[in-house]
Amino acid sequence: MAIVADSAEAVNRIYEIKGRKHTSPLAICVGDVHDIQRYAVTDHLPHGLLDCLLPGPVTVVLRRGESSILEKSLNPGLESIGVRVPDYNFIRAIARGSRSALALTSANLSGQPSSINIKDFENLWEHCAYVYDGGILPAGRAGSTVVDLTKLGKYKILRPGSAKEETVAILERHCLLEDGTGD
Repeated sequence: MAIVADSAEAVNRIYEIKGRKHTSPLAICVGDVHDIQRYAVTDHLPHGLLDCLLPGPVTVVLRRGESSILEKSLNPGLESIGVRVPDYNFIRAIARGSRSALALTSANLSGQPSSINIKDFENLWEHCAYVYDGGILPAGRAGSTVVDLTKLGKYKILRPGSAKEETVAILERHCLLEDGTGD
């Protein structure tokens, strides 16, 4: 499920539809890597890092920028935001066309198994303005690798996902060190 991330009404609606607590963060999706700086702080990252990681099955967690145009009700109380640039032209075209970031979440009720085909979330269709059939997804897929890049020169894998090894190799090639601290 995706909604524009700069609308308080849309943000509240997606939490309502999914039965999700506002304390459960949503990631955003943008159409292109260069769009990320509109929503998050990237100036501390090594040159070219984001272009090597994205598009692909990686969610980068970054600090929200002071000038971020994200809706304040999106992930309230968090100073960071997870950002995706999927390797899927259709959703990227929607993000480009909306001229905004899209808040993303799986197409299911909160706490239920992730959908692998369009029929799995038929009970939510009536709440959606549009439903697109992206085909059948592989069962048991690992989801995106989530990496925290909020600290200068450091990275922390928050969820291994489907691209952990490749992601770590790229991070280390860009001279980032694993953040082993608990803070």
